[in-house]
Amino acid sequence: MRFAKLQGTGNDFLLANPADEAQDWAAISKAMCERHFGVGADGLMLVLPSDKADVRMRLFNADGSEAEVSGNGVRCLVKYAIEGGIAKATDDRLTVEVAHEVLRADVTMSGDEVSAVRLSMGKPIFEAKEIPVIADVEPPVLDFPIDANGEMLVVNCVSMGNPHAVLFVSQAVEDYPLERLGPVVEYHSAFPQRVNFGVARVEARDRMHVRVWERGVGETLACGTGSCAAMVAARLHDLAGERVEIVQPGGNLIVEWDGKGEVFLSGPAEFIFEGDWPGV
Repeated sequence: MRFAKLQGTGNDFLLANPADEAQDWAAISKAMCERHFGVGADGLMLVLPSDKADVRMRLFNADGSEAEVSGNGVRCLVKYAIEGGIAKATDDRLTVEVAHEVLRADVTMSGDEVSAVRLSMGKPIFEAKEIPVIADVEPPVLDFPIDANGEMLVVNCVSMGNPHAVLFVSQAVEDYPLERLGPVVEYHSAFPQRVNFGVARVEARDRMHVRVWERGVGETLACGTGSCAAMVAARLHDLAGERVEIVQPGGNLIVEWDGKGEVFLSGPAEFIFEGDWPGV
């Protein structure tokens, strides 16, 4: 199987346009994403035909579990699909079918290459059962206490098509023990489908620092949906304005939200290399 590796602010993905969708993609993803014996990536993304959009996405995490969406991943997919001739942008826009909805990507071209992508991530979801989080509260689920192995964390829960719990901290996010508490929060009983856990520090109304422990992957250098969730939670607490720069270990993203409608995510997507994976 021919594949390409792309990255968006250090969040790296293997992308393929397989002729046969009927494969054991969980096993293939685990093998390909393994960083010592495979190619190495945070996930494997399939670019498939769609009857609702220009292309359809399926995303498998490095542990083989299937994810609903990835903001960084969809930007990489848009670049891969357009530059590879799989799909063509109409009026500088490409539509992508993900698990539960269709996302719109506004594309800036530089010759034959995609130089920038501004992606509509849809409206944030605040209903507890739709996130999902086991919480008997009226939406939004803000300042929700959970016991993480004896340490009380007060998180803010939102879905950006996938579940997120955001913890605001006053310390530098680099100093937060995410490696220790990330797995505890991911598998906490309050989250029946597990959860992506982000720690965020608000520097100013237009700038935040974020680290994310991603469900099924571990800490990544950047998380698009996690950046969106952190910005939405900050805006609900009146800590942020309508446009925020999100600083992450792998680079910076821009998140826009007017407090009512869709969330928009902008950031880079870069091609790394192509290769062939045997046996598929």
